[in-house]
Amino acid sequence: MCGIVGHLGLSDSLEIVLEGLKRLEYRGYDSAGVSFLDSSNTLESHKKCGKLDVLKGHLNTIDINTRICIGHTRWATHGIVSEANSHPHSNKKWALIHNGIIENAESIKNDLIKKKYTFSSETDTEVFLKLLEDESLVVERLSDAIFNAFNKITGNSAFVLLNKDEQKIYAIKKGAPLVCGINTKTSEKMVSSDPYALVDMVDKLYFPEDEVLCCLEFGKSNEIIFKEVDNHQSNRFLVKDQTISMEKIGKGKFEHFMLKEIYEQPVLIKNLVNKIQEKTFSYDVSKLCQNNLSKIHIVACGTAYYAGLVIRDYIESNAKVATSVELASEFRYREPILKKDDLSVFVSQSGETADTLAAQSICKKFGLNTLSLVNVEGSTLYRECHQNLLIGAGVEVGVASTKAFTQQCLTGMVLAEYLGNDLKSLDKRLEVLSERMNLLAERIDELLNNAQKIKSIAEKIYNKRGYFYTGRGIYFPMALEGALKLKEIAYVHAEGYASGELKHGPIALIDKHMVNVAIVGPELMDKTIGNIHEIKARRGIIVIFGQSGNEELRKLADYYLPLNFDGLDELSPLYVNVANQLFSYFVAKFKGTDIDKPRNLAKSVTVE
Repeated sequence: MCGIVGHLGLSDSLEIVLEGLKRLEYRGYDSAGVSFLDSSNTLESHKKCGKLDVLKGHLNTIDINTRICIGHTRWATHGIVSEANSHPHSNKKWALIHNGIIENAESIKNDLIKKKYTFSSETDTEVFLKLLEDESLVVERLSDAIFNAFNKITGNSAFVLLNKDEQKIYAIKKGAPLVCGINTKTSEKMVSSDPYALVDMVDKLYFPEDEVLCCLEFGKSNEIIFKEVDNHQSNRFLVKDQTISMEKIGKGKFEHFMLKEIYEQPVLIKNLVNKIQEKTFSYDVSKLCQNNLSKIHIVACGTAYYAGLVIRDYIESNAKVATSVELASEFRYREPILKKDDLSVFVSQSGETADTLAAQSICKKFGLNTLSLVNVEGSTLYRECHQNLLIGAGVEVGVASTKAFTQQCLTGMVLAEYLGNDLKSLDKRLEVLSERMNLLAERIDELLNNAQKIKSIAEKIYNKRGYFYTGRGIYFPMALEGALKLKEIAYVHAEGYASGELKHGPIALIDKHMVNVAIVGPELMDKTIGNIHEIKARRGIIVIFGQSGNEELRKLADYYLPLNFDGLDELSPLYVNVANQLFSYFVAKFKGTDIDKPRNLAKSVTVE
């Protein structure tokens, strides 16, 4: 959730770090800070609450010349939002930034207080700094002090440390995102919590595994040193060329990243079709899934969980394999019945979601095959799973997921075809799915070209008190996802319900100030219409995203968006969901909220 950036090289380190932190603003944060060595080798730290621009304004008043710097944007966990609690934490020799949570921080802190250490913040991060100080008293090598301190803490964390005496940057992690990078032309070296921060700054990326110490130093032209706890060289890291450019991931003509990413969906769907036709998906997935598969466990959080519901419906309908969908934050703390012949599938955009990673670890310990549907190659989930299907959504900057959700669902549907027992008909089934995907891309294109209709509806009802999204069958997950989008970016109360559940309590909330966004596809249409009448009778405002050419729907609705579901079949929910995305976007725009960076939210949730 917090953002980490570090740089070492001949360029202006402060400028590079601040640019990296700016790119990570979408992750969510409430304070920012930097530490660096100035031209006289003095360690300086500067921290400010609020947006990164506040810190920049402060730094602009100071003459700074540095070639080594680390920076951080903090999303508060331990302690209130304050400069004292902001990162970096530092003393005369060390500056430290941290993502994650130290679960045993309180007991370590009490032990250090007994040794006469004092603390100036409420954070668990400062506990690690003091622990590092203490370990430095009993070992000669700084790397040993880092390892000793790191091995005494529990929980998932990533640390980046700047040392004054050695003029080096160290980094180490466990269960949290961390990436290093090198610009092979200039020998610039960087470290971050997100590869996005390093785009166009480095051309080679390194993804270290847990408990590997990364050492960035001057004088090693194009080399980052990786060490094991015994200080021997480590080869536990993934190397990958940086292929993304900022030109590809800018906002272009769009006002917000979210809107741009909504409009990217037709092209991404067609890219997925190309992968199917080129049989890119055939690598060992069929082997993984064909052996006595009796059950599938899909585990995810938030929007990815709703994608899991869509995938479940498709798997059970087409592959006829019993499938459960679990919230990772609940799955990890109960006692699920797991069998070695089961398949566990983990859905995540970032591949760094803490609860999902914990759930994956549990399944792995039980001997299950683990498969990820993930967007970020080289992420922790990608490295930890036995097999991976990359969803190919590209960099998604908007905190509220749009294109990644669609790609997760469609990639899961491709997986479902491989899960079918009749491999002889696989090519034909994939051909049919590809045709529907191409049709889906065309229909979404048409919808995007007529977005003004959705904007007009949003303008008339954006200030209403609350919103009920309803759908039945395969449209129920869209009701959940549509409501989540509205909550995330417009800050209004919205709930998603299976239409038939309204009379079991929620209908008590309906009055003339409440909006029902009713999703009405061809499936279970008559029953869904009956549920809408129940809301209409209680003076609720009716917005229908429904089948075009249906006169009954047009008359029933206060606001009606006709949609052509013909030929889409099981892909229909993904079509109507784009209407949901646009509606949420326009409501948020009329309300004037920060659409790409909603308050209190983060793109990658790396803590519980």
